[in-house]
Amino acid sequence: MKSDDTQSVRLLRVGERVRHVLSEILSRGDVHDEVLATHMVSVTEVRMSPDLKHATVFVKPLLGGDEEEVLAALKKNVRYLRGEVARRVNTKYAAALKFILDESFDEGGKIDTLLRDPKVARDLGEDE
Repeated sequence: MKSDDTQSVRLLRVGERVRHVLSEILSRGDVHDEVLATHMVSVTEVRMSPDLKHATVFVKPLLGGDEEEVLAALKKNVRYLRGEVARRVNTKYAAALKFILDESFDEGGKIDTLLRDPKVARDLGEDE
């Protein structure tokens, strides 16, 4: 029986491999889709389910443009992408891919803006 640590390391390793494969496919333009051909898409993270049958793929179009259009194009081409991932990542099952926009960059920007607010900067300066 495997420990939770061993399983989570395996999940992270497989997720990272899937991320690399998807990044490579999208950067090379292997998907024959007009929207994906005209947008650079960053695959920021892939989270695998414990049984490795599902992968949640976090993506962000570079320059932040046309996010919904890019997400729709990825969903439209999910069958091709799933097949390529299954072929290149050696797992027992072809993981179902679920694409989600990565909002972490937006959240980071909001936090940065808040920290630069003069009232917050004043409070931070007093604590130091």
